[in-house]
Amino acid sequence: MDKKKYLDLVESQKKYSKTEIISFIIIALIVLLSLVGVDPMDIPENGAKTAKSIISGIFHPAADLIFSLSPQSVLYLLVETIAIAFLGTIFGAIFSIIPAFLGSNNISPTIVTKFTRILLSIIRTVPAVIYGLMFISVTGPGPFAGVMTFSITSIGMITKLYIESIEDIDDGVIEALKASGASKLQTIRLGVIPQLTGSFLSTAIYRFEINVKDASILGLVGAGGLGTPLILAMAEQRWEDVGAYLLGLILLVLIVEFYSTKIRTKLVRG
Repeated sequence: MDKKKYLDLVESQKKYSKTEIISFIIIALIVLLSLVGVDPMDIPENGAKTAKSIISGIFHPAADLIFSLSPQSVLYLLVETIAIAFLGTIFGAIFSIIPAFLGSNNISPTIVTKFTRILLSIIRTVPAVIYGLMFISVTGPGPFAGVMTFSITSIGMITKLYIESIEDIDDGVIEALKASGASKLQTIRLGVIPQLTGSFLSTAIYRFEINVKDASILGLVGAGGLGTPLILAMAEQRWEDVGAYLLGLILLVLIVEFYSTKIRTKLVRG
């Protein structure tokens, strides 16, 4: 290495080191400013006692909720949660297909693609809790509001992943169909859909997994499932009930995650 290259290398390392120092200082300042708004003295006097009760309740869940079949039991609410997440995912996956083709650059005109993507971005911007509150105002609290909420939130995410899958397909097949005189619909049916079945199913299963995890969040607005009694139990400090509901939710998420991962792996490999 000649002297000039060596000096250039040393100089670039010096500049990089300065950048690191400046970045560290900026991050340290942000952390210090953030700590100003966090006052440990705000913790109430009975905070430690409450924390002990929470831990005790989690490790000593209410047996009557676990081993019964009442409408407030863990098993009943888990089935309701799965139903809400499943129906919301199904509707979201179906209603995402057309927007996905409209938002794909290799399928639709540019103006249609841009409009569709802007609309989808707006849908994804609104949090699930806000959608839940809106649907509850229309339908009232309950599972149906949860299904509608998951349907809308699923469309925002699923469509985005559908678009990526559509834009990654083999264009050679499409060009061959167009050259043979196939119409737009025939091209999509014969050249596009067969390439997308596996990835579309994988995306829908992944979204179902997310919806199951988000079911407890919708409990904040009373959209049915396990989330609502869990939030109520926490508000009323019934920690043994909270422990039972959390145990059921954890087991449900682990089981769904395990099987969804296996299925998606087979779909991708297949």
